Amino acid sequence: MSLFRKFFGSGDDSSFEEKQSEFNNLQANLSAPVDEKFTFNFKKNGGKFLYCENLTELKDHFEHILEENDWFESDVVCYEPKLFSMLDENKLSYAKVANPKFLLASCENLIADEGSILFSSNQIKQNKPNDLPANIVVIATTSQIIESKSDGLRVIKKKYIKDYPTNITTIKYFEKAKEEDFLQYGSAPKHLYLLLLEDL
Repeated sequence: MSLFRKFFGSGDDSSFEEKQSEFNNLQANLSAPVDEKFTFNFKKNGGKFLYCENLTELKDHFEHILEENDWFESDVVCYEPKLFSMLDENKLSYAKVANPKFLLASCENLIADEGSILFSSNQIKQNKPNDLPANIVVIATTSQIIESKSDGLRVIKKKYIKDYPTNITTIKYFEKAKEEDFLQYGSAPKHLYLLLLEDL
């Protein structure tokens, strides 16, 4: 495909109709509530989303993920003591593991406008996204959904007056792109499950 055609379009009618449809979807997405916008963009990026009304449902969904991927009694990376009980209940090993099957973590926020997940050193220590396992299970709440990355940074600044976290990063791509995009260059896509707990 020529460079000009990529930027300016091919000029045929079907291309115009596709672009018009894409534009209409974008406009609808901009006016959507923040939770719908996040869900739409997160799924578009390839993430798997499981809604949970309570903790019992969250634990059930977690067990289904383990079963689906045959992760029972395997090694896991988890840096948050508050999540250790879920791992203990399912006989998952998380102390000094060499080849973990997945990362279990919470997050700082869910970014609606790009469908990404904002992490800090509180969840992933000093690891870069490419250093994390290819599979990630994230536990978050509906109150953590915010509009943009800048809102997320403001929330972090308010939340941590002392002990400000380092290594603030987002993970956005949850499947290999069909077309290479320069924005994805250098970032390995993660196979990600989001367990979203209703808390509003």
